[in-house]
Amino acid sequence: MTSGPPDTVGTTTGPASDSQYAGLTSVQARSLLAERGPNTVPEQGRHPVSEVIKSLWAPVPWMLEATIVLEAVLGRWLDAAIVGVVLVFNAGLGYVQQRRAASALALLRRRLEVNARVCRDGAWQSVPAAQLVDGDLVHVRVGDLAPADLLVHSGDVLVDQASLTGESVPVERGCGAAIYASSVIARGEATASVTATGPRTFYGRTAELVRSAESADHLAAVVLRIVRVFIAIDVALAIAGTVFLAIGGASAGEIASFAVVLLLASVPVALPAAFALAGALGARHLAGRGILTARLAGVADAAEMDVLCVDKTGTITRNQLVVEAVTARAGAGRGDVLAMAAVASDRATQDPIDLAILDASADRALPEHHRIAFVPFDPATKRSEATLQLPGGTVRVTKGAPHVIAQLAGQPVDPALERLAADGARVLAVAATDAAGTWRELGLVALADPPRPDAASLIAELTALGIRVIMVSGDSAATAASVAARVGISGPVVRAGALQDASSARLDAGVIAEVLPEDKFRIVRQLQSDGHTVGMTGDGVNDAPALRQADVGIAVAGATDVAKSSAAIVLTGEGLTDIVGLVEESRRTHQRSLTYALNVSVKKLEVPLVLTFGVFVWHQFVFTPLLMALLLLGNDVVSMAITTDRADYAQRPDTWNVRNILSGAAVVAAPLLAASLGLLWWGRDLGPRLDLDHLRTLVFFTLIVSSQATIYLVRSRKRVWASRPATVLVTATLMNFVAALALALTGTLMSALSVTVTAVAVVTVAAAALIADTVKVPTFTMLGLHRLWRPRT
Repeated sequence: MTSGPPDTVGTTTGPASDSQYAGLTSVQARSLLAERGPNTVPEQGRHPVSEVIKSLWAPVPWMLEATIVLEAVLGRWLDAAIVGVVLVFNAGLGYVQQRRAASALALLRRRLEVNARVCRDGAWQSVPAAQLVDGDLVHVRVGDLAPADLLVHSGDVLVDQASLTGESVPVERGCGAAIYASSVIARGEATASVTATGPRTFYGRTAELVRSAESADHLAAVVLRIVRVFIAIDVALAIAGTVFLAIGGASAGEIASFAVVLLLASVPVALPAAFALAGALGARHLAGRGILTARLAGVADAAEMDVLCVDKTGTITRNQLVVEAVTARAGAGRGDVLAMAAVASDRATQDPIDLAILDASADRALPEHHRIAFVPFDPATKRSEATLQLPGGTVRVTKGAPHVIAQLAGQPVDPALERLAADGARVLAVAATDAAGTWRELGLVALADPPRPDAASLIAELTALGIRVIMVSGDSAATAASVAARVGISGPVVRAGALQDASSARLDAGVIAEVLPEDKFRIVRQLQSDGHTVGMTGDGVNDAPALRQADVGIAVAGATDVAKSSAAIVLTGEGLTDIVGLVEESRRTHQRSLTYALNVSVKKLEVPLVLTFGVFVWHQFVFTPLLMALLLLGNDVVSMAITTDRADYAQRPDTWNVRNILSGAAVVAAPLLAASLGLLWWGRDLGPRLDLDHLRTLVFFTLIVSSQATIYLVRSRKRVWASRPATVLVTATLMNFVAALALALTGTLMSALSVTVTAVAVVTVAAAALIADTVKVPTFTMLGLHRLWRPRT
């Protein structure tokens, strides 16, 4: 016989030839290790420099980089530095988020750094699990983490693999059964051979899915679509202006100056930073409610989420077995059934079923008795047994599989079994011997993993917010359907296997059962390909790929480290109702981001047209690069205070419709553009007849005032005075206005204007803003911008 596995690190010797599975030799192990690689999840990191370079390779950075180059060629270093600071700020935010996302694989890799008991050269020894190879003979016992995928050859174990497969109940694994890598041995011990290591294991394939999973960056796509429009406008105006200036005999420097000013006027420099800041402030608000943000994009995407895939075990349910029902046969009471089931249980085994029965029967003690023998649950017999010493003699009590107990008692299977099993419960039968020593079945005990108390209310609130909930579960269809019905999830119940070749219409199911990690990942990707913004909740390793792939991956309280690192959102409080708070706050964040997008779009339509008008009509550059850099700070950067504004939330998922945003911005921009051109005409030809330098100051001041008015015009679809803005926003705009007024009146960095001229500019812009506000209300309503509802009470 082969010598037994060691209890401590070291080796014990003994012949292995008597065993059919004697393990490998050291030479064989080294050869296989060299051929197939270590039993680890490989890391594919990316150098920090390459990540920074990638963050600088996008349309907005390209335009900023081109501007910096042109400014440097013209020797305007201050202007170049201002644009450079914005560029670095945007790149820094992107780099930080990418580094955070890299932690999931590191945690997966550390989970495999365990030792294993392995038989090599006929001797049991402890080696790092990373050195295991296919064919190794290993021994696992209670408390161990399975070091690889295994095939059991001898022994029986109870395996907790909830974090891998989502099964809420530990499973028995005997001879010929498989044990997945990283599952936990909850009871017993077994000798098994290694069937797969590293990325080829069930666990490793999950890690590979995490690596390949990548959710789309919706905000980046929005920025790209907006920038494309402004690039087209900029290119058209630049070509027309360059040709016009060249024909008019302008110098190369003048043409370059026009190009720089037009480029700065057209590119939404701070748009990515403003979206990131809005997400960061939203994340801070969420953190105060115990909702942590791992990826800022998750805050924005939660506003658009229209489908939420909810993992059953540990998310909708408590991942804790309890006694759901007790039925009794004739001649027995339900209290007696539960009490006898407790007698055939033992807390020392730490079997979840025994613990649930003992907890449920704590107040149902039997009359005075003494247990003189106990046999724990044996997978071979499928029952446990206890012997009691009662005043009238000894009684044997057993609990186990209903068919086994019925056969033992010589009785037909209890008719209640089918009804209890149909509800998804795990059912045990209980029997005891009578005075003659004959077995008699007493009744059935049904156990289940019940829903969390707040699960039903969560589903109802999410449905009211326009989010369709799909429950995904590794359990059977009957179990999943029962839980779904109890929490109010409607829709057909389908098995994951039936979806392999199904059309997207099949994903209208309310429940998808018998789901593996690959299935969850595939379901999320299919929903995304159908145009949905998908959320996914979970707590285990099996959920990690889908959490990473989902637009809004949500790890619940008590989730594994891998799940938390793969998710965009982490809940720290017990329960699930925080998801409703997440959706509400994310939709408020969306409203703030929409306000900024509308504001910047209005300015990027108004400013380039004002500048081009001066060139085409009067052959004059009514702006300089320095004034444009100052306007950039005043319009784009200071306007980021919009992200602190008060905002309501919509009761339907938000969407980014760039066409509607630009259409609404054009309607608001039209009266303001008319006012700016009218002031320019008045200042040059009708009123004070300003020279070019003073005219440039007037244009600068007018555009600053117009920009601040635009913020309040576009922050809601109601009239400008209908809602009170945040104090921070009001303070920022007042400071911006006062600073621009001071520069214009004192002539700092520009030619000074009189009080009369600045007053006329303020009054004119205010009048145009009132007109814009009047036409805005029906336009925004028609285009569906700022779709707000009164919050539910």
